[in-house]
Amino acid sequence: MKIPSSELRIQICKCIIDFYHSEPPKKHIPGYQQASSSYKIKMAEVGGLAKTMVQSMILLENQLVEKLWVLKVLQHLSTSEANCTLMVKAQAASKICAHLNDTDPSGQLLFRSSEILWNLLEKSSKEEIIQQLSNLECLLALKKVFKNLFMRGFSHYDRQLRNDILVITTIIAQNPGAPMIECGFTRDLILFATFNEVKSQNPLVKGLKLSNSYEDFELKKLLFNIIVILCKDLPTVQLLIDGKVVLALFTYVKRPEKHKIIEWSVAQHEELQLHAIATLSSVAPLLIEEYMSCQGNARVLAFLEWCESEDPFFSHGNSFHGTGGRGNKFAQMRYSLRLLRAMVYLEDETVNTDLCEKGTIQQLIGIFKNMISKSNEKEEAIVLEIQSDILLILSGLCEHHIQRKEIFGTEGVDIILHVMKADPKKFQSGLGYSVLLFSTLDSIWCCILGCYPSEDYFLEKEGIFLLLDILALNQKKFCNLILGIMVEFCDNPKTAAHVNAWRGKKGQTAASLLIKLWRTEEKELGVKRDKNGKIVDTKKPLFTSFQEEQKIMPLPANCPSIAVMDVAENIRAKIYAVLGKLDFENLPGLSAEDFITLCIIHRYLDFKIGEIWNEIYEEIKLEKLRPVSSDKKILESITTASETIGKMVASLQSEMIESQTRQDMQNEQRVYTKIQGTHKQRELANKSWENFLARTSNAKILKKAKRLQEKAIESSKYNEQPQNAIYHRTVIRGLNTTVPSGRVVTVESTPVRLLGGPLADTDIALKKLPIRGGALQRVKTVKTVDETKKSIPS
Repeated sequence: MKIPSSELRIQICKCIIDFYHSEPPKKHIPGYQQASSSYKIKMAEVGGLAKTMVQSMILLENQLVEKLWVLKVLQHLSTSEANCTLMVKAQAASKICAHLNDTDPSGQLLFRSSEILWNLLEKSSKEEIIQQLSNLECLLALKKVFKNLFMRGFSHYDRQLRNDILVITTIIAQNPGAPMIECGFTRDLILFATFNEVKSQNPLVKGLKLSNSYEDFELKKLLFNIIVILCKDLPTVQLLIDGKVVLALFTYVKRPEKHKIIEWSVAQHEELQLHAIATLSSVAPLLIEEYMSCQGNARVLAFLEWCESEDPFFSHGNSFHGTGGRGNKFAQMRYSLRLLRAMVYLEDETVNTDLCEKGTIQQLIGIFKNMISKSNEKEEAIVLEIQSDILLILSGLCEHHIQRKEIFGTEGVDIILHVMKADPKKFQSGLGYSVLLFSTLDSIWCCILGCYPSEDYFLEKEGIFLLLDILALNQKKFCNLILGIMVEFCDNPKTAAHVNAWRGKKGQTAASLLIKLWRTEEKELGVKRDKNGKIVDTKKPLFTSFQEEQKIMPLPANCPSIAVMDVAENIRAKIYAVLGKLDFENLPGLSAEDFITLCIIHRYLDFKIGEIWNEIYEEIKLEKLRPVSSDKKILESITTASETIGKMVASLQSEMIESQTRQDMQNEQRVYTKIQGTHKQRELANKSWENFLARTSNAKILKKAKRLQEKAIESSKYNEQPQNAIYHRTVIRGLNTTVPSGRVVTVESTPVRLLGGPLADTDIALKKLPIRGGALQRVKTVKTVDETKKSIPS
């Protein structure tokens, strides 16, 4: 390639291209076999041919024909990852991009160069390619090419190539170090993105108009997309203000106007509308003044009102942004709420006050209620996302504002309770129920707590019961937040009664549940406990395995130590706070194991204080500081007191364990006594049965039993009879039974046939026995003979 022969260079390029388009030989040469195409391509990769061809481009600055042939070769070679890696090492991306604007009447140079850049981005290190292209020379070349194609490209091919160049530019713009502003490319891109919506006198767009062709439609979406990427670079903000980007995007945030001619089809306009609202969610938070000057809140709320209305609107839902919104306005509502959420979470008081003055809280609660009635299985995911965003917006508006919490009121509490009553199985469904529950818990914290009427209504509607039901699911991701809410709720004097009244599965109480969570948490943290849950190390009763592994290091005064961070990183402190507000001494439904754990929880604060003082003492030693004698004495007494408390708790736990052991033994003895009594009764019953069988099967035994019975009867009689007393025999003579008998027979049950069943009439005076016999039955009144005679006239 170094030989200055055009014919030779072109022939070399043709030979390499033939590797990829080989034809079988026209005639077979004896003694030789043609190499396969795959072998030739492999040898080209191994030999570093791609790197050589890139380097040879330097020799072809002014030879257009040879340069086009080399680009054609590189286009073929760049289909392989190995060759792309070699080309990147030879700085192929920057060399090719820098010559995009070289004169070429055929247009092949631009086409083949863009194709090579695409292959390099797809098959090699994307970061390396972006780094090579992020220089002023390359970006100026891309800018010039894009402007020419945008303003003068009218063919289908030109428009496709224009969009490809814009995609490559978008990828480069992701690098914060790319000089997009310095080369003027950012200003031009903003102009091209907004000239249709905001009239501009710039000569670049004078008389320019986009068609509704697919390529121009894609261009518009790509321009919206690159604005989102460019706005991440803060210096771009001023250019966005100058370009009136917010105003341009807001032209899409409105209800469709009837009989208005638009340049896009209905489906295209809908997709651009959704894309514009999504772009506003990224741009508007950076341009608050422009957002407010455009009456952004009023526009979004009016658009939401249309989304909620019953106006006929057939949504196509074809695009990425339109997912789940086919045939309805859910997609428009979802992106409008995302925009509102982004603005509310700026915590800008001007924006939030304006929203509240326009009745946003009531409007959002109304939308949430309507979504409950409209939801179905097909659109469940998007409905859940909309509901989550509504609750997050309400949380952002009501937090720290009592008046707004009062506006939220009972209607707001009702929608929160509705979510909390959902089937617990749904929280594992993956459809967004977990996110919705997080939003709900956040709204309890921000919209209810601190407003006493709302708190009382929440308690009245059994909200605490629902919270504890969710806590009992033992899902770690919710525990911390729920316990935090309960700590705040327990400041309300009415809460304790509700917490103590709650019962879970198998009659579990709230206190028992919290203590169980404490044990689970300590097990996960690796806290040392024996098999009965007793303290093992009285010096470090709360130490986790992580704290054991981490060595104590001297830290600045404003930096929290490991012991302090432990309070925030697990739920033990919150459990201690809740149980403390419920009163440690009067917790219902606890087992012996619970009481053993409760001893530790009760002393949590004392143990934690001792742990922190111990850290301070150790840090002083590591820094080789020597406290004054009085301070040293105080430090030693504090650490000793902490250890003493640990020993005292351990001793109390031991007493509880021994007491429980004795109680278990007593209970076991009672059970054994009961079992023995049961066995004794069985033995007596068996013996009685054996005697009965003996009497009925053996006459001698029967006679003997009879004699014994008579003897017992005689011996029980009173021997001295009073004078003039009449003596009655109590035994019937001649009976061959050993069962006590008398002159009265007791019938245990009367046969049904004699009573006529439960439906028979009991009015005996109106009954007579039928001639056929059987049960007593109601019969018609029968006249007697005397009555008959009286009725016959004389």
